[in-house]
Parts: sequence; C-alpha cells; structure tokens
Amino acid sequence: MTTLPETIGPVLFARGADEHQCRLSAIVVAPEDRDPPLLVPVDGQTAAPVRLHSQLGRMVWRYDFHLPACENATYRLGDAAFPVAADCSGNVRIAYVSCNGQEHADADRPAAERNAMWRRLAGEHDRAPFGLLMHGGDQLYADEVVQSHPALSRWAASALPEKVKQAFSAEMREAAEGYYFQRYLTLYAQPEFAHLSARVPSLMMWDDHDIFDGWGSLPEKLLDCEVGRGLFDVARRMFMLFQLWATDEMPPVGWDAGQRQSLTQVARFPRFSVISPDLRTERRPTRVMGPAGWAAFERALAEIGRGDRLLIMSSVPILGPRLSWIEKLLDVFPRVQKYEDDLRDQWQSRSHRAEWQRMLETLERRAAENRNPVAVLSGEIHLATRGEMPFKDGTIMHQLVASGIAHPAPSWSYGGALGLLAALGENPLPGRKVRLKPLPGHRRIYTAERNYLVLERHGEEWSAAWELEDSGRTPAMTLEGRS
Repeated sequence: MTTLPETIGPVLFARGADEHQCRLSAIVVAPEDRDPPLLVPVDGQTAAPVRLHSQLGRMVWRYDFHLPACENATYRLGDAAFPVAADCSGNVRIAYVSCNGQEHADADRPAAERNAMWRRLAGEHDRAPFGLLMHGGDQLYADEVVQSHPALSRWAASALPEKVKQAFSAEMREAAEGYYFQRYLTLYAQPEFAHLSARVPSLMMWDDHDIFDGWGSLPEKLLDCEVGRGLFDVARRMFMLFQLWATDEMPPVGWDAGQRQSLTQVARFPRFSVISPDLRTERRPTRVMGPAGWAAFERALAEIGRGDRLLIMSSVPILGPRLSWIEKLLDVFPRVQKYEDDLRDQWQSRSHRAEWQRMLETLERRAAENRNPVAVLSGEIHLATRGEMPFKDGTIMHQLVASGIAHPAPSWSYGGALGLLAALGENPLPGRKVRLKPLPGHRRIYTAERNYLVLERHGEEWSAAWELEDSGRTPAMTLEGRS
C-alpha cells in the first residue's frame, strides 16, 4: 500500500463569486493528534478550521474563507503559499474532467501512466491559470469496496436471492468506511491532482462508480437490500465529506433542510452559473431523479440570473444516440442482459424517455423565459463527443462530453458502433432533432482517447476545446449560435 503524506490538501471548493470576491472552502486532512495548520487568505484574516470527520487516526478540517476577485489572489497554509485565479468577472478559463480511475486495480497502476492527463492539465494551468475545475462524475472508482471484507466478497459473489437476505453487519460497515476513506486519501494525495486542487477551486458531482458500478440502475431488490442500502449510505457520507466538503451535521453554507434528500448544487459567478443535478441519490431503474431531486433542480434554476450563461453538469449526457433498438435486443438475447444497467444509466433509455423529455422541456423553457444560453457538460461514456439541439426560440443547446481523465480509452470499434447509432438521429421533442457531431477537426462522432475539456470566456464569447491524449488539442469551437 502506498505511504500517504501526513497532511493531505488543501483541496479548494468553489462556493460562487461576484465582482468583488470569490467564496471558497478548503479541506485539509491531518493527524488527529495535532493542531490543524493555519490557513490565512491574502487579507490576513485567519480562517477558522472546523472539524468535519475523524477516522484512521486522521482529522478532516474545513476552512471557509474568501479571496478578492483578482487574477492572482493568494492564501497560505502553514508555510506554503497558493495563488488562485479568483477574478471571474472578465475572461475566464474552466477545465472539466470525469472518470478518474478504472473499475479494477486502479490503485496498482503506474502513476506516470494513470495520471498522464492530470499532469498535462496541471502544466496547462501553470501556463494559463484556470479559475474553476469541474469534476463531472466517477471521481472515485469504488467498485472494489465489495472486496474490503470477506462477508462483502461473499455477498458480491452470491445470486440475487441470497444477496437480499444478507445483513449489513457493523464489521462490514467499518470495512466499507475504511475503504472509501482510504481511497479518497490516496487519490487526493497524488501529486498532479494535489497541485491543481490547491490552486483551482473545484465543483464536483458523483456518479455510479463513486458508490459502485451501476448504482441506481441495478435491480431494485439489490438497491433496497440491507447491504446495498448500507453501502450507499457509507458512500454518500464519504462523497459529502470529500466532494462537497460537508456532512449532514455541518452542511455547506446556504443549503437548506430540503437538500438532505438531494445533493444538487448551484454556484453563481459573474454572468454564468453552474448547476450540478444529483442523478444518483434517488435513481431507480425507472427514473433518474425523484421528487426531491426535481424540486432541488427547479430551485437551482430559479436562482439563475437573467441572461447568465447556464452550465449544466449532468454526469450522464443529456444528448446521446438512440438506445431503444439495443434495449430491444436485450429482450431477445439473454446473454447480453448484463449490459442492461449500463443502458438504463442513460437519459436516452426507453425507461426514462418521459423524464428525459421533461428535462429538455425544462431547459428549453428556461432558455426562452430567462434568456439563459445552455451548455451541458458530461462524462461517463469514456469517449469525447459533442451534440446540439435547437430550441423553439432559435437558440442551440450544446452538449460537450469529456471522458475520461484517467480511465483507459475504449477501442475505436466501440466508438464506431456508437457513431452508427448516433447517425440514426433522435427526436425527443417534436421538431427539435438531436445532432451528435465530431469534435472540431475530427471525422468520427466519438473520439476514443483520454481527454479533458477547456471552456473559455473572452469578453462575452464562449468557446470549447478538447485536449486529447494522442491527437492533442482540437480547434476551439464557439458556443454561441442560433439554429
């Protein structure tokens, strides 16, 4: 097992900004028998640390503070100083990543290979700083949590009828908690990630692998059994701790009691806002969000200023290929039904069609009534692509997919097969055809390389470009436009 440093962090979390200041939180993990390090923003007012969690001899501390809205604001943690591009009122650079790992033996991969794209992203930040780092899902590949205790291993290997009978013992819970905690510490201690996360404020939203593969799209008996629910509860608490910088007892500033049922986030910045809907907490095989999730999403939309650019961080792409034909094949060929949960994860699944239409109609209505141009940022599929959908008012919703930052790229044939499905077209709303398109400078609809996305605002113009592991940087494409 890799030896971890005594102190891990700081990791910055974005709370929003205006023309005068950038609101931040930071977490630091330190030995619990020592005083927390001092965090001092540029104004010299020491931020008070708050205890969030203690485990495995370590204490997780949170600091809430703000920095002035300037290009090179600085804060200090102990003897180290960290510059932050805290001015979001003018030109802005944003990075988007997803899928930070792989399903099996992720911790055993050579760091130089695993973190190659993180290293490239960190180098780009040093040359031209980012003001925001968005993590769109699967920050943690926790599938091996079921190997953290012998009883969990037996549960994972058993058939569904046996799974639903298994109790979730205190020993199993302790092992799962230790696994998730240690995995987060290991990820956050990686030098490339640590360099960025101390200097660029993050926004994060989870997806299935932050729990375990397929959570929410698996059979309901498995989701509702004692072990399934117990693992979800542990994963949720660790997600809140390490990705939201919060606990149920110590929620983020500004959250209300209703958000305990949905972890949807909204963060406002000068002339743009980010909404990250929680697509996992209430997910079932027949739904993506439940009542609490939809209520939280509607509340978040109501906070968006008129004319703001709206960035939706949907872990699963909102625009994608037609999947109904593949799902029909599953009814005919039982041997391929193991892929059913992967298909049900998608908004385009026939199980979610009415809800998918509701999401598209909601965004279309918001764009028309409040003049909010919409771009959706997604990961999950381990490929890079983009899509467009015209709204009734003549504006275009852009879908930008970047996946993954560390997950190995799939085969070109996989991307080619999806491209054939995409060529069939999809009309979820009458007269508003979804069009999936190649990345700028590429011919195939899906690019099978590890990648990350860069968004830039210059004046009032927004653009997007992908950094691809083998092909390099794509030409930038504008996000403005009308159909």
